[in-house]
Amino acid sequence: MLGLDPDPAALWPVAVETARDLSGGPAELTAAAVERHCRAAIEAVGATVVAIKPQLACFERLGAPGWAALQATIDAAHDAGLLVLADGKRGDVPVTAKAYAQALVGSTPGPFGEVAGLGADAFTANPLLGRDALEPLVSAARTAGACCFCLVRTSNPGAADVQDLPAPDAPLYERLAALVHELGEVGDSGLADVGAVTGATRPEMLGRLRELMPHAIFLLPGVGAQGGDVAALGAAFEPHPAAALVTSSRSIVNAHEKRGGDPADAAAAAAEELRKSAWKLSGRG
Repeated sequence: MLGLDPDPAALWPVAVETARDLSGGPAELTAAAVERHCRAAIEAVGATVVAIKPQLACFERLGAPGWAALQATIDAAHDAGLLVLADGKRGDVPVTAKAYAQALVGSTPGPFGEVAGLGADAFTANPLLGRDALEPLVSAARTAGACCFCLVRTSNPGAADVQDLPAPDAPLYERLAALVHELGEVGDSGLADVGAVTGATRPEMLGRLRELMPHAIFLLPGVGAQGGDVAALGAAFEPHPAAALVTSSRSIVNAHEKRGGDPADAAAAAAEELRKSAWKLSGRG
């Protein structure tokens, strides 16, 4: 999976150059360059990956033009036959969670008709507000045929500050895993429609997490720039070849910084290496 976390200060040169000829202020021109950067990355690796994972904050910080660039990026991914996982880690009280769900995978009824949301195929959610706050997100995803990925054990070093804290019976991440298992509905594939974000930087936890969530699809961020190693993620794939999604952002998009040469060519090569490693683990390669 291609993670798209566009940094306006580090876009591919071709994206910046083609945006220079447009009219508009800093926000409009920067958002246009971000859109072109993301389109170029999708074009470079679209035949290798199954999905993109746009980090919503990287677009939202550009204001309304950034949101338009996000929608254009999602449309480009769908045109390329790719799935879209909107990475926003949404979570709030139920009434707000419903609004988040409408924005991500549904639509909002208004006095002039339905207002379409982003049209994502999946999204990330923060489960720390509990079951009632998750239920509107899960329900909307289920209605749309989408997937809700809940944070369970994330890839950042500071995750241990909270997620590994002992509770009366088990660490917090184990209770979150149990909640994911309880909320998910299992389809004909044997996989559930509620998944789990389980960072690739702590592979020793994956066996236990798979025991707790036998049907959940694992989203595995942290490969590459954060230090995660694909070869260590085998436990995530045990129940089904499609039971895990390995995602990489900077190590693909910024591959030219180490490899040299054209950014698109370097990204394509890095994505192909990741694909081969993941397919080998899943038993398909």
